[in-house]
Amino acid sequence: MKQFLPILSWLPNYKKSQFNGDLFAGLTVGVMLVPQGMAYALIAGLPPVYGLYASVVPQLIYAIFGTSRQLSVAPVAMDSLLVATGVSVMATEGSEAYITYAIMLAFFMGAAQLLLGLIRMGFITNLLSKPVISGFTSAAALIIGLNQLKYILGVELEKSNQVYKILWSAIGKLNETHGITLLIGILGIFLIKGSKKISSKLPGALLAVVLGIAAVSLLGLDSRGVSIVRDVPQGLPALVMPDLSLETFQKLLPLSLTIAVVAFMEAFSVAKAIEAKKRNYKVVPNQELVALGAANIVGSLFQSYPVTGGFSRSAVNYQAGANTPMASIISAVLVALTLLFLTPLFYHLPHAVLASIIMVAVAGLIDLGYARTLWKTNKIEFGLLLATFLVTLQFSMVPGIVTGIVLSILILLFKAANPHIAVLGRVKGLEEYRNVKRFVDVETWPELLVMRVDAPFAFVNIQTIKDRILAEVHKRDGKLKFVVLDAASVAYVDATGVIGLRELMDSLAEKGIRILYAEVIGPVRDTFYRNRLVEGEASEVFFLTTNDAVNYCLSGEYANEKVALVTQRNT
Repeated sequence: MKQFLPILSWLPNYKKSQFNGDLFAGLTVGVMLVPQGMAYALIAGLPPVYGLYASVVPQLIYAIFGTSRQLSVAPVAMDSLLVATGVSVMATEGSEAYITYAIMLAFFMGAAQLLLGLIRMGFITNLLSKPVISGFTSAAALIIGLNQLKYILGVELEKSNQVYKILWSAIGKLNETHGITLLIGILGIFLIKGSKKISSKLPGALLAVVLGIAAVSLLGLDSRGVSIVRDVPQGLPALVMPDLSLETFQKLLPLSLTIAVVAFMEAFSVAKAIEAKKRNYKVVPNQELVALGAANIVGSLFQSYPVTGGFSRSAVNYQAGANTPMASIISAVLVALTLLFLTPLFYHLPHAVLASIIMVAVAGLIDLGYARTLWKTNKIEFGLLLATFLVTLQFSMVPGIVTGIVLSILILLFKAANPHIAVLGRVKGLEEYRNVKRFVDVETWPELLVMRVDAPFAFVNIQTIKDRILAEVHKRDGKLKFVVLDAASVAYVDATGVIGLRELMDSLAEKGIRILYAEVIGPVRDTFYRNRLVEGEASEVFFLTTNDAVNYCLSGEYANEKVALVTQRNT
């Protein structure tokens, strides 16, 4: 039960000493979440109140099922833009149909995550490499930030997930910029950034919201053209049964699967980063999928759009002293109280302030330092980051993340298909063997070729391995009698690998050359036996060390078994 309901692992043992940290962290994140949730709802193309709806029930559900004790599950910028990108092609932004699709997207996304968790597909976290995530999030941050220009400038701009369209539209309307709105937005950015420099615990976003509301209401700036939030519905979200029609399912399935994976990757990476610092619990990927799925499914029943674990909120939650998910429960209660009693206070909240909150939040997603490091250390991985970044900027988020995954897999396949293969020589005076291209003072012999293959023998690389070995054989002048393969790095041999090895052995046999194997692990020897790749005495084929095999070949006593490995199958 504790595995399926992790709340049972911490709640029964909850201590009073933990409550102070949880209370402070919960209040801090809750205060942060009110303006942030409203801002992220704007990114998603939804009325601001839906950001508050999405900050109540999902947090409570995750506290029950989640394995991370500091992860804050609520709306995030990236998923909000994915919602806007996908749903905007199905319905007009802000319409009832649009809101319905956004809420249903949370339901289907949650169902996908729950299913992936139940069938133990948590390993999909390995599909996205760090360069792909970095390139994708940096591009997404630019897209999200630039989409807020219309609120900062106070003009109507084309909403797009392509940067050049946003910039071109903004340049064309610079002469229409509303000066007071621009001033509010810039001051909001400076206030939020400045408060962070003074203290990371200062609620800069909340300060910007309070001062923005005060300025508009006291100076009557709304009558002078400043766009404000106006009426925010009061009360908790009502229970709404989802539209499970086949048509809705077909429309939302591709987008829901994409967001499900992206949201899980985002949440899991944050949870693992905090786990590494706390070290008093373990984040379980499959259970995290279940927890996020349940949070989205149940949340959608209470008018929540897609949610996941957020970078900035979770960091604040951790730094503020959260010890258990009780902090998230306190945050949810604070947002609920805001919905019940405080929504009228947000009537004069300027959209420019919400835009400034978003811009500051997403700026932290752009990681130039990591890109510079890759440029210096790994040009291929830098190219992967850059390709993901550019495709995301040009063609939107979904093509960007798909491109990154495909390129990662292609690079992996290329590396697997071209394994490192070295010709070895014996270090003089020792029994160690090293790459002849890296060490100059090594022994080699005209009648003996020693090679090491640093990969399994599999369908993706066996042809390359055969060609490389035969190419080295052809370089010799006909005196060659033995090929010794150091197979310590060979983890397995698949069916195609067996065929390739047999062809290699036949090719060498035609030239009068014997092939011997050193340091072969038991499962690989079993494969040789099952497929009858071993001819003659096994003790004349498998050797405990490379040096044993070389001594056997150089001694001329080919039947001598003194240095050979005893090759019982179960050894």
